[in-house]
Amino acid sequence: MLSGAGLKVDGAVSSQLANVVSTATTLQRRGYDGCWTAEVAHDPFLPLTLAAEHTETIDLGTSIAVAFARNPMTIANIGWDLQDYSGGRMIIGLGSQVKPHIENRFSMPWGKPVRRMHEFISAMRAIWTCWSDGTRLQFEGDFYTHKLMTPMFTPEPHSHGIPKVFLAAVGEAMTELAGEVADGVLAHAFTTKRYFAEVTMPALQRGMARSGRQRSDFQVSCPIFVVTGADERDLAAAAVATRKQIAFYGSTPAYRKVLDLHGWGELHTELHRLSLAGQWDAMGTLIDDDILDAFAVVAPIDELAAKLRDRCDGLIDRVLIGFPSSVAEDTVVQVVRDVRGQSPQE
Repeated sequence: MLSGAGLKVDGAVSSQLANVVSTATTLQRRGYDGCWTAEVAHDPFLPLTLAAEHTETIDLGTSIAVAFARNPMTIANIGWDLQDYSGGRMIIGLGSQVKPHIENRFSMPWGKPVRRMHEFISAMRAIWTCWSDGTRLQFEGDFYTHKLMTPMFTPEPHSHGIPKVFLAAVGEAMTELAGEVADGVLAHAFTTKRYFAEVTMPALQRGMARSGRQRSDFQVSCPIFVVTGADERDLAAAAVATRKQIAFYGSTPAYRKVLDLHGWGELHTELHRLSLAGQWDAMGTLIDDDILDAFAVVAPIDELAAKLRDRCDGLIDRVLIGFPSSVAEDTVVQVVRDVRGQSPQE
């Protein structure tokens, strides 16, 4: 965990532009440390322009923007401008996506994703160095080449430094790369505490060792499923949707390794079969209480902060959580404060 820093609490911002201002300002008012957009049905960068305009203190990040749908120059440009406009609060969270999406949705090339991502981040930083230091742009790689930068296309300087770069990773190779070249890792919600301790953290440490960095130089960010409510009835109702989410991820071949670690590998086979048949409700019923507890923090609202801190202790620096709409704002504020370890006067 970053030295001198407590656990940070982040939230998701709607990517629909009409809703960005209200959700971003609500997160800031409630004491969150950051707000994150996702690239699903909407662009992940446009909402952060609005969030930057209407907030002053919270970090702004993409979790994630699809790197291979773009090129280092386009994201360098967007990141530079948002870093300036936000006063230095920008975190560029990148992810590789998977081959079918890159080739068939974005019509972009795919291949050697770990090497390509290493080069993508290196090229982006070379571009920022050119703009900030005035050095000649001369990046030549196997996947990206950037050798032309004239005064007309050089953005104005600013005093906020370059954005932080976080990298989404599930497999060990991409996780090692995050430890080597990124400022942080965006772990997947489908990650248990045991998988973090036995797989994710050792991979990050191997990557950091390659670049000579320390754990204190790096941030681990992770969304965590939360099942909460005022009583057992609320908890049971909230658990239904979370079981379905866990089942959906568990049906994906790329995530089987997490289940395998716990001896639940055959569950993936059945979930995958049901997913192909479109039996989404049936999939959720296969997530028993032990599996739910491994992937989610399940607790009544008055015990939630302690259980979240226990789940993150020694492993996670930034936790992304959401609350049911039925939870009152003053309760959310108190839970966020307790998760962050703040005293009431802070």
